[in-house]
Amino acid sequence: MNHLPTFDDVVAASERIKGYARHTPVMTSRTADEALGAQIFFKCENFQRMGAFKFRGAFNALSKFSAEQKRAGVVAFSSGNHAQAIALSARILDIPATIVMPHDAPAAKVAATQGYGGNVIFYDRYTEDREQIGRDLAEKHGQTLIPSYDHPDVLTGQGTAAKELFEEVGPLDALFVCLGGGGLLSGCALAARALSPDCKVYGVEPEAGNDGQQSFRSGQIVHIDTPKTIADGAQTQYLGKVTFPIIQRNVDDILTATDAELVDCMAFMAERMKMVVEPTGCLGFAAARQMKAELEGKRVGVIISGGNVDMARFASLLTS
Repeated sequence: MNHLPTFDDVVAASERIKGYARHTPVMTSRTADEALGAQIFFKCENFQRMGAFKFRGAFNALSKFSAEQKRAGVVAFSSGNHAQAIALSARILDIPATIVMPHDAPAAKVAATQGYGGNVIFYDRYTEDREQIGRDLAEKHGQTLIPSYDHPDVLTGQGTAAKELFEEVGPLDALFVCLGGGGLLSGCALAARALSPDCKVYGVEPEAGNDGQQSFRSGQIVHIDTPKTIADGAQTQYLGKVTFPIIQRNVDDILTATDAELVDCMAFMAERMKMVVEPTGCLGFAAARQMKAELEGKRVGVIISGGNVDMARFASLLTS
């Protein structure tokens, strides 16, 4: 696209979702501060409506629908959080919603999506193309396709999380944001550059799926096979055509974290902060822990993306 979203679009999104999205808490942990020798500010999107930051972008996008689009409905594809976000936003705005989900999506996310009124259609994430399925459904039924990350209204809605963080705690030295397709990272990077220009912005993805890191360092979008990782919210295969140039321009580096590191962070947040955080939501904190030496004495922001994880799965990961 010729015109990339700007921070002004994040501000507009903030006004659009006001009264619908929660202003999530910023939490601190003395134990985390002492362990890293820094001040850590956790923006807790696990307390957002439907349990993840995705509600921000979904509601922002759907609230801009015309009357005709609302009547025809929305279609989306997602492993879980975007699915729930679209389904809930559609219910609030009285829009029919069809959601394409992988058959191995977490049961809790499927149940929640259906509970919000979404019509779920399953596919095999390893053999089928969810984007093509979504496009075919949209064309067949005249619906509007809202992708999970590569959409200007989605990414600017996600950026409101960082906007709130900076407005609450002031300038930061570093910001860590989990990375799948880049919607959250690109939106948060726009907010960081406007509200805390000297802040280093880091995207963090699973080590098994470092397409973003490869793309960032090669200067072109790299496609990979669906990564096998417990971070199901970051099992994307490539960055978006809208998100990538924003990331190139506004992000300092892309880092990775192992599944074992994510489990350690899940345990820390459960034991020390009394929070349930899904594996993907731990990516930022895992990378911050890796950079302990560089962060000493700094003010550090960490976006916790969500807390939607099956309790049986959560327990098994922490006790395995």
